[in-house]
Amino acid sequence: MGSEAPPLAAADLELLERVAARIVELHLEVPAILTLEGGRPLSLLASQSMIFFEPIVTALFRLDGYRRFAALVERRETIDHLTRLIEARAEQARAARRAAPAPRAPRGH
Repeated sequence: MGSEAPPLAAADLELLERVAARIVELHLEVPAILTLEGGRPLSLLASQSMIFFEPIVTALFRLDGYRRFAALVERRETIDHLTRLIEARAEQARAARRAAPAPRAPRGH
Protein backbone atom coordinates (compact mmCIF):
# COMPACT_ATOMS: atom_id res chain seq x y z
CA MET A 1 0.00 0.00 0.00
CA GLY A 2 1.48 3.37 -1.03
CA SER A 3 1.59 6.30 1.29
CA GLU A 4 -0.05 9.55 0.36
CA ALA A 5 2.25 12.37 -0.73
CA PRO A 6 2.54 15.32 1.64
CA PRO A 7 0.61 18.44 0.64
CA LEU A 8 2.37 21.05 -1.44
CA ALA A 9 4.30 23.59 0.62
CA ALA A 10 3.54 27.30 0.40
CA ALA A 11 6.78 27.87 -1.55
CA ASP A 12 5.75 25.14 -4.01
CA LEU A 13 2.33 26.70 -4.53
CA GLU A 14 3.91 30.12 -5.06
CA LEU A 15 6.29 28.66 -7.66
CA LEU A 16 3.42 26.99 -9.50
CA GLU A 17 1.52 30.30 -9.45
CA ARG A 18 4.52 32.06 -11.03
CA VAL A 19 4.85 29.37 -13.70
CA ALA A 20 1.13 29.55 -14.52
CA ALA A 21 1.21 33.36 -14.66
CA ARG A 22 4.17 33.34 -17.04
CA ILE A 23 2.56 30.73 -19.30
CA VAL A 24 -0.62 32.81 -19.57
CA GLU A 25 1.39 36.01 -20.03
CA LEU A 26 3.08 34.41 -23.05
CA HIS A 27 -0.29 33.10 -24.34
CA LEU A 28 0.99 29.52 -24.20
CA GLU A 29 -1.86 28.05 -22.19
CA VAL A 30 -3.03 25.57 -24.85
CA PRO A 31 0.42 24.12 -25.67
CA ALA A 32 1.30 24.01 -21.97
CA ILE A 33 -1.86 22.14 -21.00
CA LEU A 34 -1.50 19.73 -23.92
CA THR A 35 2.10 19.05 -22.91
CA LEU A 36 1.21 18.58 -19.25
CA GLU A 37 -1.68 16.25 -19.99
CA GLY A 38 0.14 14.32 -22.71
CA GLY A 39 3.26 13.92 -20.63
CA ARG A 40 1.49 12.87 -17.46
CA PRO A 41 2.59 9.19 -17.76
CA LEU A 42 6.18 10.35 -18.27
CA SER A 43 6.33 12.83 -15.40
CA LEU A 44 9.18 11.00 -13.65
CA LEU A 45 11.20 10.87 -16.87
CA ALA A 46 10.50 14.57 -17.50
CA SER A 47 11.66 15.45 -14.00
CA GLN A 48 14.88 13.47 -14.37
CA SER A 49 15.50 15.03 -17.80
CA MET A 50 15.11 18.50 -16.30
CA ILE A 51 17.70 17.64 -13.66
CA PHE A 52 20.07 16.27 -16.32
CA PHE A 53 19.81 19.46 -18.41
CA GLU A 54 19.94 21.82 -15.40
CA PRO A 55 23.58 22.92 -15.89
CA ILE A 56 22.93 23.90 -19.50
CA VAL A 57 19.60 25.59 -18.84
CA THR A 58 20.79 27.56 -15.86
CA ALA A 59 23.92 28.65 -17.75
CA LEU A 60 21.71 30.13 -20.47
CA PHE A 61 18.76 31.41 -18.43
CA ARG A 62 18.23 32.79 -14.95
CA LEU A 63 15.53 30.52 -13.57
CA ASP A 64 14.64 30.76 -9.90
CA GLY A 65 13.17 27.55 -8.56
CA TYR A 66 14.27 25.33 -11.47
CA ARG A 67 15.34 22.41 -9.29
CA ARG A 68 12.25 22.75 -7.07
CA PHE A 69 10.05 22.71 -10.18
CA ALA A 70 11.87 19.62 -11.50
CA ALA A 71 11.12 17.84 -8.21
CA LEU A 72 7.48 18.97 -8.31
CA VAL A 73 6.98 17.61 -11.84
CA GLU A 74 7.47 14.09 -10.46
CA ARG A 75 4.25 14.39 -8.47
CA ARG A 76 1.12 13.82 -10.54
CA GLU A 77 -1.03 15.98 -8.29
CA THR A 78 1.30 18.86 -9.16
CA ILE A 79 0.46 18.44 -12.86
CA ASP A 80 -3.26 18.61 -11.99
CA HIS A 81 -2.74 21.67 -9.81
CA LEU A 82 -0.64 23.48 -12.42
CA THR A 83 -3.20 22.71 -15.13
CA ARG A 84 -6.00 24.14 -12.97
CA LEU A 85 -3.93 27.26 -12.24
CA ILE A 86 -3.23 27.83 -15.94
CA GLU A 87 -6.89 27.37 -16.84
CA ALA A 88 -8.03 29.75 -14.08
CA ARG A 89 -5.49 32.43 -15.02
CA ALA A 90 -6.35 32.10 -18.71
CA GLU A 91 -10.04 32.56 -17.90
CA GLN A 92 -9.23 35.65 -15.81
CA ALA A 93 -7.19 37.08 -18.69
CA ARG A 94 -10.04 36.44 -21.16
CA ALA A 95 -12.54 38.09 -18.81
CA ALA A 96 -10.26 41.11 -18.40
CA ARG A 97 -9.91 41.45 -22.18
CA ARG A 98 -13.69 41.26 -22.61
CA ALA A 99 -14.26 43.88 -19.91
CA ALA A 100 -11.68 46.30 -21.31
CA PRO A 101 -13.08 49.06 -23.52
CA ALA A 102 -12.38 48.66 -27.22
CA PRO A 103 -9.61 50.92 -28.49
CA ARG A 104 -10.82 53.83 -30.59
CA ALA A 105 -9.58 54.21 -34.12
CA PRO A 106 -7.78 57.49 -34.78
CA ARG A 107 -9.76 60.03 -36.74
CA GLY A 108 -8.53 60.82 -40.20
CA HIS A 109 -8.53 64.36 -41.60
